[in-house]
Amino acid sequence: MIINFSVENFGSIKEKQTLSFLANKSDHLEDYYIIEPIKGLRLNKLALIYGANASGKTTVLKALDFLREICTNPFDKKTDKFNFEPFLFDENTPRQNTKFELEFVHNGIKYFYEVELNKNCIVKERLYNFSPNKALVFERSTDITKELTSIKFGNKIKKRKVAEDSLEIFTLWNNTVFGGFQKTNLDSFELMESSEWFKNLLNLAIDNKKSEEFVTKLLEAENISKSFVLDILQKADLNISDLDLNIQNADLDDDTINYFSKYGEKVVEELRDKATIREVILIHNVNGKKYSLNIDSESKGTQRYLGYSGLLNMLIKYDGFIMPIDELESSLHPDLFQHFLFLFIVNSKKSQLIVTTHNREILNNRDMFRDDGIWFTDKNEDSATELYSLADFDSSVVRTDTGNVLNAYKSGKLGGVPNLGDYYIDLDNE
Repeated sequence: MIINFSVENFGSIKEKQTLSFLANKSDHLEDYYIIEPIKGLRLNKLALIYGANASGKTTVLKALDFLREICTNPFDKKTDKFNFEPFLFDENTPRQNTKFELEFVHNGIKYFYEVELNKNCIVKERLYNFSPNKALVFERSTDITKELTSIKFGNKIKKRKVAEDSLEIFTLWNNTVFGGFQKTNLDSFELMESSEWFKNLLNLAIDNKKSEEFVTKLLEAENISKSFVLDILQKADLNISDLDLNIQNADLDDDTINYFSKYGEKVVEELRDKATIREVILIHNVNGKKYSLNIDSESKGTQRYLGYSGLLNMLIKYDGFIMPIDELESSLHPDLFQHFLFLFIVNSKKSQLIVTTHNREILNNRDMFRDDGIWFTDKNEDSATELYSLADFDSSVVRTDTGNVLNAYKSGKLGGVPNLGDYYIDLDNE
């Protein structure tokens, strides 16, 4: 579970911005919204991020995606470069490093990870754990001139000198230590636990197409029951009585297999996976008769909600599962948007959902949100993203207990809304 995530000099983000799941002392809806993974540590299940277009909502998710990627998918060549842009609307920031900080909990242990990098390499990196006291797991630095990594373990971490040397060898200057760890047979409890968290529990941000592909593969692998998906679709009043999965395996010819096999069996398997055609067929019962429709013939809302059923299953099934979703409300009726959030809140135990949205109706109902779970992005005078919570405002700006948050947001008191011009167009310039 995420406690805090911070990013600096990434995309539209210039100064350090922090998305926090730390819950305040309010007992409002705490039975549904609050997780306590460690005694005394209260975390929110949900973060809803509002903001105008181009204000940086998606950038926050992209930053979290980027951090997961560099920790789980290391480069094989030291000449590979990271694919991101620092903050570009400034003379200095393009030459400065990008920084990430992530505080999280896994299996009852708190970790704090920080990494500093540029497009060419990881510059600095550190991992601490709290079990219960703070202890350094590793500290990494890079000799940029020699393009070499140096790693030191903390005094309280069990290790051998040969293991330390081995990890240094496999951690290229453009790999995180987690990336280098994947290439070794090093036995380290702390690195294994934190690596598994990045790989298995922190997920990439989901968009429309990804969510549909996700649930289809879950159904194919039988990692999710058809009855669960049907139950979610039926609760959504989509007039769906059953579903079938049609899988057509495309055989690869021998020449193709032989050519790509030199890159490893993993590449061949990925090629086979991409060549496989997976179709979901939805069954509608109309006037006592059954009609079958390919998912591509269904409405965009039905397609998207099918994908969400798979995401919801994972959020409920696995403790600590973290799912970012960009523009959750896209193609969904406002009631269905709220229904999905309630399904998650009521049924999940220790998972977290990070959602960017333009749906404002939820802000009109204090029975649906906590103020420390509502976030806004806005651009400052430097055209840089600022991220802040509804809980940051005092009662002189908005009285959250009276339910007027929506009016305050619409009026611009909370920021995160576009500053639009008038409706007149100068046609003389046509």
